[in-house]
Amino acid sequence: MPLRDSIATPDGKRRYVRVLFATIADRYDFITVALSYGQDRRWKRRLVDLASPRAGARALDLATGTGDIAFALAARGANVVGLDVTHRMIELAQSKVAPGFQPRDRGPTRAALRFVVGDMLALPFPDASFDIVTTGYGLRNVPDLTLAIREIHRVLKPGGQMLSLDFNRPSNGLVRAVYLMYLNTVGATLGWMLHRDPDTYRYIPASIRQYPGAAAVVRLLEEQGLSGARYYPVLGGLMAIHRAVRT
Repeated sequence: MPLRDSIATPDGKRRYVRVLFATIADRYDFITVALSYGQDRRWKRRLVDLASPRAGARALDLATGTGDIAFALAARGANVVGLDVTHRMIELAQSKVAPGFQPRDRGPTRAALRFVVGDMLALPFPDASFDIVTTGYGLRNVPDLTLAIREIHRVLKPGGQMLSLDFNRPSNGLVRAVYLMYLNTVGATLGWMLHRDPDTYRYIPASIRQYPGAAAVVRLLEEQGLSGARYYPVLGGLMAIHRAVRT
């Protein structure tokens, strides 16, 4: 089945994404660096700076992957839960807090940082549990974006904030075409080199084609009860960081 058809429905996208991320988990850190020309960590630090977590704040990092944002939040004094639907991602994140490991910023203790397997569309937490909810490359990958935002709203405390880093879908048709062509070409090359399957990272441009874009995500955030929603262009608008607050 063509990739476009595989992710055309929520159920199809759910199945495809789960298989995909289980496949690429051990290469995930390399891929995020390669596709961002080494800028990925800087973008994530900017997101954490915007969150400005106070010591002792409760933070939830969704689609945590191998834990970059979760570690950065914990290094700023937050008590963090990192959640991902892919079991292997959580194993890799947990391995970074094994005895003897010191993350790049400061070494968070196990009491301040834990990782769990879970679904962004059915978060295993009570209402109003967190001061901060973050996600890196999470909103674009969920099979139901509105439901994901609704769940984020549910687990945020009043006054709590959500922040998301993701690829954008440029509104300019020419820019979008060139951007997607670049991602498709690079993705196919990396997919063949790393997995002998050129479609592996072609998923990224395919998912961007389905994504409503940064401005539309702002409207969705506001429709689901998050106020002050805005986005900060990154990489000339090819990427975006969203921020909003639960009132």
